[in-house]
This record gives sequence, C-alpha cells and structure tokens, in this order.
Amino acid sequence: MANFAKPSAPRFSVEVYQNEFLPQGGRDVHAIVTVTSTGGAAATRAAAARGAAAVVIMVDCSGSMEYPPEKMRGAREATAAAVDTLRDGTSFAVIAGTHTAKEVYPGQGRLAVADPVTRAQAKEALRGLSSGGGTAIGTWLRLADGLLRRSPAAIRHGILLTDGRNEHEDPAQLRATLDACAGRFTCDARGVGTDWEVKEVTGIASALLGSADIVADPAHLAEDFTRMMENVMGKEVADVALRLWTPVGAEIQYVKQVAPAVQDLTARRSEAGPRAGDYPTGSWGDESREYHVCVRVPSAGVGQEMLAARASLVLPGAAGEPAAVLAQGLVRAVWTDDLAASTAINPQVAHYTGQAELAQAIQQGLEARKLGDVGGATAKLGRAVQLASASGNADTAKLLAKVVDVVDAAAGTVRLKAKVADADEMTLETRSTQTVRVKKT
Repeated sequence: MANFAKPSAPRFSVEVYQNEFLPQGGRDVHAIVTVTSTGGAAATRAAAARGAAAVVIMVDCSGSMEYPPEKMRGAREATAAAVDTLRDGTSFAVIAGTHTAKEVYPGQGRLAVADPVTRAQAKEALRGLSSGGGTAIGTWLRLADGLLRRSPAAIRHGILLTDGRNEHEDPAQLRATLDACAGRFTCDARGVGTDWEVKEVTGIASALLGSADIVADPAHLAEDFTRMMENVMGKEVADVALRLWTPVGAEIQYVKQVAPAVQDLTARRSEAGPRAGDYPTGSWGDESREYHVCVRVPSAGVGQEMLAARASLVLPGAAGEPAAVLAQGLVRAVWTDDLAASTAINPQVAHYTGQAELAQAIQQGLEARKLGDVGGATAKLGRAVQLASASGNADTAKLLAKVVDVVDAAAGTVRLKAKVADADEMTLETRSTQTVRVKKT
C-alpha cells in the first residue's frame, strides 16, 4: 500500500485484499481494492475558499406532479432545503423540467453564487414553481450540462427529481444525452411516489456516477434533499480515476465498484498509455469505496510469480502534464501446488462476489415476478434472502421480507406474497445494488 498527498489536500490510500496463490495452469486473479479518502477540514475550507463546487437542481414540474398536490409542494420544500444547505461560494442554479427545461433561478444562462441574498432569492423563485406539461429528462440534463460547463468549479454536480416516466423523449435521446454528460458532472437521481420507472432513474444515476433512491412519501423529500446536498458539500476532489496497469500478456477481465453499491465500470475504461486503462470514480470526500478487479494472467508453472496488476488512484494533469498519482497498490499472482493455498477464497473477495450476486438475484427475481414466472421469481428471491442472511445485509433482508414470506432464510426457502405494495417492490429494486461491508472480526 502506498499513498501520496500534498499538505491540505485529500489523502488517498489503497489496500489490496486477495489470495495471490493459483494452481498450476490457473489464470484468473481476483482482488478487492479498497480506496479510502481522508480530506480533513483543511481541504474542505480550501475548497470553500475557491468556490470549488457547482450544483444544478432539476425539479420535475410535469402535470403529474400535481396528483396528489403534496408532490409539488414537497418538491418546492425539498429544493428550498437543498438551497439552504449550500455552502457560501458554491455556484448553483435551479431548473424546472417538463417536456422542455426552463431556468428558474438565476436565469439567463448563469449560475448564482450562494450567499444569504442569493439563497433567499432562489427560495422566493421556487414559490412560482407550478406543474404542467410532459416529461423529457434529457432536455433537463442538457440544460444542466450547459450551465455547469460555464463554471470553473472542480466539483460539478446535479440533483434530479422525477415522479414519472420519460414519455416525451425517445429512449435513444436520453441515452445519447447521458453519454455526452458522462465525465462532465455527477448526478444523484430520485423518484418520488410510485409512478416512475426504476430502470430509468437508476440508469441516470449509474451513467453519471451518482446515487439513486425512492422517496415514496413526498413528506420525506426535504430530509432526503438536505442529506444529498450535505454529501455534495463534503466533496473535495473531482475526476479521480482508478488506473490499472497490467504487464505483457495480462488482461483486465472486469472492474466493479462493490461498495457502497454495485457499479460495473468495465465498459468505461479509457486508455491511459501502454497497458494501462483508467476507470472513472467521480468525486470524493471523506469516504471509502471498494472495487473488485479480475485479471487474467498468462499460465505459469509452480514456483513462478508475477505482478498481475498495479492499481493507482490518479488525477488528470493539465494539458501536456502527467496525471498525479494519489495512491497505489499491487495485485500479485503466485503459482503453487499447495491445494489448500490455491483453493482458499479471500474473505473480502467472497463477500463482495456474494453481494454482486445478491443484487443480480433481486433484479432477476423481480423481473420474473412481473412476467408471472412464479417458479423463477421464487428461486431467485429465495437465493437473495439466503445471500442477504449470510452476509448480514439486514437492510436488504428487511426489504425482501416485504415481497416474500421467509420460511427459512439460511436455506433460501420463501413464498411469494400474494399482494405487494408498489412502493415496497420499487424500493427493493431501487436499492438492490446497495451493499454491506465485510463484517469486522
């Protein structure tokens, strides 16, 4: 493990957990790479002094937000709470989203700078928010992107709230917009009520490296928006990449974030020089995340060993300058004829492999249930219950218990409930990728 940092800058560290031993002929090396950032108060104060964050809040104002009226009222109150949470010096704007996107505050293609006056002005402007029209989320994101690109801030973030499906825009348009915005800003997405499409909201958050969640009761929106904005205000460094270098003959098979949520980064690789590739991780505050890396190495004989990969956290340099290495760790491969050594599974690798399977089992089980495949749904959700129980993922276990009757958690024996509230099913699906960390012993 190594870490590098300048005074008053966030400090990153990398730890690698793996069983480096392979049987003769073995080729796949699995490792959990734990990345921890400890920024400290000095970095936060420095970021505040630089005005280093820019945030755009996108509020669904389509006609359905008025049914019931509590949704629109909750959205106004939540946005006001988020504005109150902005740190002085933060650039910000508010967008009203329907089948078009409209600047609510400050307008004229600008971002305001948070202080007591602009926060009060923004909250006054929110009083004029009203519902009407359709839903075309791509237009909201494009306007947010245009506003954020005008800011020199290092941390660029969006918060998006919707209550319905993206019915007034072709899915390909939304996908193209997400592809264009990826890497330019991160975005947290929330669905309020139960009439929105889970895959749309989670897809937006996934593409833009943010979080997704359901707020079934509009009365809880203000609390959720405050928590989201506090998290954004805690970010200290942006555009961090996980760089994986492999020697000749070795290839990365996949890279997945596995904590605090499952996020497959494999297809997001960008080449970073000979035998090296960068995988985006977004912006960081004081936090820890874990990544599952699988490397395929050339076959070798007993007694041989090699460096399978070098994992580094890097910040891109200015034009013509090399990237700054924040921390790094090594993934090794050693071939042995000791059966016990080569077949042992590292506890961290085993745990997060199970958490990824848990997320997949929930998603497949709910899809089978929607299709009327009782047997398939029972099998998959039963496996999910078994995995949640074994890993100590109590939050997911509670959500599963609202969809199935658990007969034997350890064995994965369940019965589908005859009636399930929409909010319970959507909450389970939306939060299916949230993981629990390895139990401390």
